[in-house]
Amino acid sequence: MDNSGQPALSCPDMQQPETKLVTPASLVVDAVLVIAFFLYMYSVVSTHVPSKDHRMVLFWGAAGSACLTLVFWLTIQMFRVVLRVQREGAKSSG
Repeated sequence: MDNSGQPALSCPDMQQPETKLVTPASLVVDAVLVIAFFLYMYSVVSTHVPSKDHRMVLFWGAAGSACLTLVFWLTIQMFRVVLRVQREGAKSSG
């Protein structure tokens, strides 16, 4: 049994990432974009809640906005991955 200091699930043939994918600046940018998107979507969605009760408008407006904001966050992450792969591809082929 080889106990050379590597975890048991680590594969020595796997390539390690060269740079950090998440930086503090990217986290701040993501947070600002996501909060701004949530507030914008809440202003749009809350006007479409069919209720006169202010608590229900708040609840369903926030619930709908949260779902849309999570999809927006996911698209930001997917965009970053695709952009990074395209840039790395252009560097290696160019």
